[in-house]
Amino acid sequence: SATLRQRQAQRLQPWAHKLRWHDALPERIDGVIVANEVLDAMPVQLLHWDGARWLERGVAAAGDGALAWQDRQTPLTPPLEVAQPEQHFTPGYVTEIHPQQCAFIATLAERLQRGAAFCIDYGFPEAEYYHPQRRGGTLMCHRAHRADADPLVDVGAKDITAHVNFTAIALAAQDAGMEVLGYTSQARFLFNCGLLAMLQSASLATRTHARRLVDEHEMGELFKVIGFARGCSFDAVGFAEGDRSHTL
Repeated sequence: SATLRQRQAQRLQPWAHKLRWHDALPERIDGVIVANEVLDAMPVQLLHWDGARWLERGVAAAGDGALAWQDRQTPLTPPLEVAQPEQHFTPGYVTEIHPQQCAFIATLAERLQRGAAFCIDYGFPEAEYYHPQRRGGTLMCHRAHRADADPLVDVGAKDITAHVNFTAIALAAQDAGMEVLGYTSQARFLFNCGLLAMLQSASLATRTHARRLVDEHEMGELFKVIGFARGCSFDAVGFAEGDRSHTL
């Protein structure tokens, strides 16, 4: 985003001599990567269970020029990410798989020679993501602080997003040679990193903003943090308490 890059440059002007903006990942990375709401912005593939087989769901032009959902009539082999047995899904069940997210993690692991990476996003472990009751998937659209579930309306005018399957992300990282440092809620991660101590001397406005990051009904529980390391030992204090890696 050129607009956000300009705003960042203005906000961070005192440290401009230390900063660079990249249009692509460097060939070699030695350091710490923080990816805040990066994974959820990547394209996903939609799958539809018709009661007997998995079909890939796509978009086709309707007769009146509008857009409509259309399933490929070639059945798919159920992906590994869909962990629940097929008989647990009801006909009409729609969900997503995330090949581009996993490919991004693999590329990140290839470039990260020595350091750590932390991905912050909203999502679930695989068992929650593909729960039989989540029959509509997680695909959502956002515009002007409003959300809806129909990406075929006002195409190009809305952000389209989907939750992250953190189990798939962890497996992709391990397969690419990275160590999983931990996985926890955003609230627990920030508390472990000393947020409460920092807020003791903060203004009322800052404390109010911080509550949105940690309250369970806001971003504190829905958002998760997963960490990886490669080529070094790393004391990941953010996962010191409340690590949920066992749920992945």
